[in-house]
Amino acid sequence: MDLLSSPAIRALEKSMQASSLRQEVIADNVANLNTPGFKRAAVSFEEEYRRAAQERSSLALVTTNPQHMKNIPDMANVEPRIIYDTTTSMRPDGNNVNLEEEMVDLAMNTFNYQFLSQQLSKRITMLGHVISEGRR
Repeated sequence: MDLLSSPAIRALEKSMQASSLRQEVIADNVANLNTPGFKRAAVSFEEEYRRAAQERSSLALVTTNPQHMKNIPDMANVEPRIIYDTTTSMRPDGNNVNLEEEMVDLAMNTFNYQFLSQQLSKRITMLGHVISEGRR
């Protein structure tokens, strides 16, 4: 198995890609705050991940040790989706962007991306340590 394509690293990579897309969507929402008829968008990734995990949990896995990993979704099949909120309107002109909500989403997404990048960095540092110690 390729060390850089382990399930954990793939999951971190996909999560960071979803977070980047979420950042773009939030920026687009804020940029269109005063555009009549504009409908806000959001990124659905965590829900897609849960759905993939539930689909996978329908398969019976046999483990011989309670510490074995169970029902980890294949990240290759999990993609973020952009969802448009067409059910609400914040103003009479049909625009439904709430600046305060977008700023909260932006802060949460920034924190999430920083966490994911730190985790990925730790994994890569650990792999580098394993490789350098393996040479001794």
